Amino acid sequence: MHFYFRRRFLLLRNFSLRNSLQILSSTPHPTGILRTTKRSFCIPKVQSVAAMSTVTENLGSLKQQLEKLFGESLRVTVPDELDVPPIITPCKDLKHGDYQCNNAMSLFAKIKGKVPEFKKPQSVGEAIKNNVPKSDMIENCTIAGPGYVNITLSRQWMAERIHKMLADGIQTWAPKLPVQRAVVDFSSPNIAKEMHVGHLRSTIIGDTLARMLEFSNVEVLRRNHVGDWGTQFGMLIEYLFEQNQNWEAAPTEAIGDLQEFYKQSKTKFDEDSGFKERAQKAVVSLQGGEEKYRKAWAQICEISRKEFDKVYERLDIKLEEKGESFYNPYIPKALELLSKENLIEESEGARVIFVGGIKRPLIVVKKDGGYNYASTDLAALWYRLNEEKAEWIIYVTDVGQREHFEMFFAAARLAGWLPAEDKYPKVSHVGFGLVLGEDGKRFRTRSTEVVKLVDLLDEAKNRCKEALVERGKAQEWTGEELEQTAEAIGYGAVKYADLKNNRLTNYTFNFDQMLNDKGNTAVYLLYAHARICSIIRKSGKDIEELKKVGTLDLAHPSERVLGLHLLQFPEVVEEAVTNLLPNILCEYLYNLSEDFTTFYTNCQVVGSAEETSRLLLCEATALVIRKCFYLLGIKPVYKI
Repeated sequence: MHFYFRRRFLLLRNFSLRNSLQILSSTPHPTGILRTTKRSFCIPKVQSVAAMSTVTENLGSLKQQLEKLFGESLRVTVPDELDVPPIITPCKDLKHGDYQCNNAMSLFAKIKGKVPEFKKPQSVGEAIKNNVPKSDMIENCTIAGPGYVNITLSRQWMAERIHKMLADGIQTWAPKLPVQRAVVDFSSPNIAKEMHVGHLRSTIIGDTLARMLEFSNVEVLRRNHVGDWGTQFGMLIEYLFEQNQNWEAAPTEAIGDLQEFYKQSKTKFDEDSGFKERAQKAVVSLQGGEEKYRKAWAQICEISRKEFDKVYERLDIKLEEKGESFYNPYIPKALELLSKENLIEESEGARVIFVGGIKRPLIVVKKDGGYNYASTDLAALWYRLNEEKAEWIIYVTDVGQREHFEMFFAAARLAGWLPAEDKYPKVSHVGFGLVLGEDGKRFRTRSTEVVKLVDLLDEAKNRCKEALVERGKAQEWTGEELEQTAEAIGYGAVKYADLKNNRLTNYTFNFDQMLNDKGNTAVYLLYAHARICSIIRKSGKDIEELKKVGTLDLAHPSERVLGLHLLQFPEVVEEAVTNLLPNILCEYLYNLSEDFTTFYTNCQVVGSAEETSRLLLCEATALVIRKCFYLLGIKPVYKI
């Protein structure tokens, strides 16, 4: 089981949205170690260990540091081949090494016949190996298969890097991204409609992406693009006026249950033509700025907003609302700019933009002269690029909106707002699949109603609380501890069950599976973290003092495997956020907990001769697990 997840994680690490298939197919498993000898045409570029330490000190992740070293080797090995990026990947089998440089085969194909000394890929790999600058991070390199350079890291260097993180804080392991400011547009429910399970994925995925970007020292503008401006407000306002003439005195009482209020107004809108006409006029009055209509609209929005905030508070989600209404004043300017580029044309009474490859036009002004989602989204994009100076704008919605985003992104590129190539500033649509019930259909209640998000979270918490009570925790803990632990586990289980799946796929919502304390679940991971904390507590040692006076070693093979996994944390976060795939981080977290279990099974901690070193390794593991939890929006528990 452990080997399966280890192999799956390593495959995910090589995943890229554009070239995953090429990477996976062109990187076969090494078949063995070849005896190597120095060749006269290899000109080693040697530096002292001290000099090399300064080169690798602040280069980011372990993988980035290896890329730096092998980049220098490639420049010496093939000086006539400019800008050859080093291909560094983790070894699929740690028996061969920790990492591989996989440039030899592709380089040989390019220079075959040009350099007489390079008669086969192995000779290129040998040259790359011999030209790697001397570094205290590398213990040795060997050649395998058709020129793969297998890299074994120095055990001492690994231990020192982990100890340094313990001293300086895990923020020193933050990835380095090529952007300084990003917008993450997520959650985005509609005013007057209660949040349901369909909003769960956008909210959870968007929050995790924002957290990973923030950890990477990117300024993130967390935007809640709520639906607060449209024809439905004429219906709601007119129904409010008809039902309660004293609505201004107590708007909350006049509306009552907002979801039910919406249903009633919609029924009347569909069945009463006179009411429908009045509602349509109310929209005109609202958009015209009449005070009475604006006030009613603001009250409806405020009531809805308070309901949203209850969900966000439970999920520990931070958002700044900038809804559709905010961008409405910017639409005329955005459309004027598009018109100046001759992109907008008349079609069947509407104003549209035709983008290449799609027959259906992007409608930016409807036949009746009104604006729509496309016009609002274009205005919002212009604002985010020009007023907020965002370099990366990320939209988190279901996959069903993919074509809409492709079309309006294409329109922005035609207008010159975005570069034609995949350069910054750039936009990304983060699509996700459906939440399904156990019947394989869209997740609903037995009465076919969409499941309310508040009810779902309550159910998760209550089930966890019942399980804790059955284990006797009600007698051991205070009432507050019981409530907080039930919330942390219940809400964490809901989040992790979503995030561990590739977001592009549908997933089946099942409480029994997500609350299981075995397997790849948040419950298992939270328990694993609590066990590590228990080990440290039972030692009776002051872990902060040990960080100052103790040393860390990775002598046992299980210690070394765990240490390597810890050191890979920065590059995993970078990969997850660059590809906008939180499941990569989840896979890493699960494998880390498995590696810790193997370490603890094979290595006595408390009372051993290596107690100090192993307690420090326990603390480093707990720190990385907690940071993973934080990035996934999960609150850790410290005792179970």
